[in-house]
Amino acid sequence: MDSLYEEALNVLKIETEWIREAGRLAGDSFSAAVETLADAPGKIVVCGMGKSGHVGRKIAATMTSTGSPAYFLHPSEGLHGDLGLLRRGDVALVLSKSGETEEIAMLLPCFEKLSIPVVAITGAGDSLLYRAADVVLPLPPLKEACPHDLAPTASTTAMMALGDALAVTLLKLRDFSPEEFAGYHPGGALGRRLLTRVRDMMYSGPLPAVDESAPLSEAIAAMTEHRGVCFSVDDRGRLSGIFVYGDLGRLMRNGTDVLSLKFGDVIVRDPVTCRPDELAAVAAVRMEEKGITSLVVTDEYMAPVGVIYLHDCLQAGLK
Repeated sequence: MDSLYEEALNVLKIETEWIREAGRLAGDSFSAAVETLADAPGKIVVCGMGKSGHVGRKIAATMTSTGSPAYFLHPSEGLHGDLGLLRRGDVALVLSKSGETEEIAMLLPCFEKLSIPVVAITGAGDSLLYRAADVVLPLPPLKEACPHDLAPTASTTAMMALGDALAVTLLKLRDFSPEEFAGYHPGGALGRRLLTRVRDMMYSGPLPAVDESAPLSEAIAAMTEHRGVCFSVDDRGRLSGIFVYGDLGRLMRNGTDVLSLKFGDVIVRDPVTCRPDELAAVAAVRMEEKGITSLVVTDEYMAPVGVIYLHDCLQAGLK
């Protein structure tokens, strides 16, 4: 095996071990950390210096986008005026491997003055941050992936993982819905996938409905005009069956005299459908899983109201 690749695998092994051990150590305090963050009526203030600060920015962004309003407070900037952002009712999430970072140490009395509880992710059990924090998620006493045990590597990976664990647990605790998530991500491909409904993508008429007593040739003509799909309804207007090009191909391969058949002889009963208010991306996944290229859209009474096509969903970037 290539020696460079072996070195890469070793780094991944070390970082995996850090995450695994950090998860084990968090067992005694993780619930308390989540409750402390969730109970605060204000915002979550995330702090960290250097590499821990970069990780803190990402954690704050993840929390904010998943229903837990947070912002990153750079410790140095905080000591030069940005402490004005703090409010009673906030809660602090402080990241520091050593727990003795000078700027962090200078912030702690400010948190205490405003009665802001502190949740710490730190590695030193006797550090200033460890002693001052209300809840601690301890980092394991392991060596960094850096061969000199100097550059923050595995420790910041573990911080990131713990931050994600906090954010996702808060999301579930607050029952943060996909619709709320979509509201926070209206732009780009993600916004399209989360905001576009079937009703926004479906073809709504005239629909390719064919009477079951009609000859199959009539259904074939309807399919040709409607991108390879047609269907039938019962006497109450409810979807009773569907027929697509794939079904026609199977009949022809079997040597069936298709022109002698009635439409009702060949339709597929109980077809896969979707509803207008479903996410179009979910409908696209359903079509791909079933190996089909269209779905009949039905209302609450199973009456057809449209047809949605996989090609249109893919072209709109919904997958």
